[in-house]
Amino acid sequence: MTVLIAFLANVLEAIAKTVAAALTSSASMVAEAAHSWADAGNEVFLLIADRRGAQRKDARHPLGYGRNAFVWSLIAAFGIFTAGSIVSIMHGIQELSETGPVESPVIAYIVLGVAFVLEGASFTQAMVRSRRLAKERGSSTWDFVLETSDTTLRAVFFEDAAALVGLVIAGGSILLHQVTGVAAWDAVGSIAVGVLLGVVAIILIGRNIQFLVGTTAAPALRARVGAALLALPEIERITYLHIEYVGPNRLFLVAEVDLAGDAREHDVARRLRDVERRIEAHEAIETVVLSLSVDDEPSLDFAAR
Repeated sequence: MTVLIAFLANVLEAIAKTVAAALTSSASMVAEAAHSWADAGNEVFLLIADRRGAQRKDARHPLGYGRNAFVWSLIAAFGIFTAGSIVSIMHGIQELSETGPVESPVIAYIVLGVAFVLEGASFTQAMVRSRRLAKERGSSTWDFVLETSDTTLRAVFFEDAAALVGLVIAGGSILLHQVTGVAAWDAVGSIAVGVLLGVVAIILIGRNIQFLVGTTAAPALRARVGAALLALPEIERITYLHIEYVGPNRLFLVAEVDLAGDAREHDVARRLRDVERRIEAHEAIETVVLSLSVDDEPSLDFAAR
């Protein structure tokens, strides 16, 4: 629902900015219009990502469909780069040699001001949620947003942050054009907005690629998972632990463990399956595979991490 509201807001902003760009002949407003249209398209891909990634695992996809979220978020990030960044930069470069006065700048200021309030409200929500989750994990907000597997939260956070900075750039470039009388400032604003969107797109593209090809879990998460496994009465020690993201906040666990007691092979196999089912009952676990440790393998020490 949050993504849907953001989509509708971006569409309204894009229409308003497009009209303002036509009325004012401002290159910066054209860049902001392209920015909002790119964001609106991005929200569509994020909606698809949430829907496709939420499907439960089946026989064809034993690790679930969660990676769909990373795929569609990657497509969305490329959309920001092409529809937002490249269009803004190219238009700004073109306007450098064909600069003209910004007409009726008051219209531009009004549209930019309203957009700033809307984007500010959305960014505040994303920031509050990110800070809360970061605090729960003992991490800084910036590190959490970069490292989280919640690709939708990261996209919204960076999009809203870029939107606020872009609005300031656009308003400042139009103001500089008015104050100095140099029309090139407006074109420079368009280029600056394009560069900003390019940086954001590259960050989002890089993170989604890392989750698609496989990235190691953060040490803090690895320590929490290991401690949680050792807290189970059946597990005495762990000699191997592999944690892999298979979707937003969805994990695939492989571990070699030493079970308490000295039961027969048949009983041990049954106990392993029972422990696996209990672990998979956790909302963050998609699939878990446990096997027995060899006696001479060293134990992993999660308390020291």
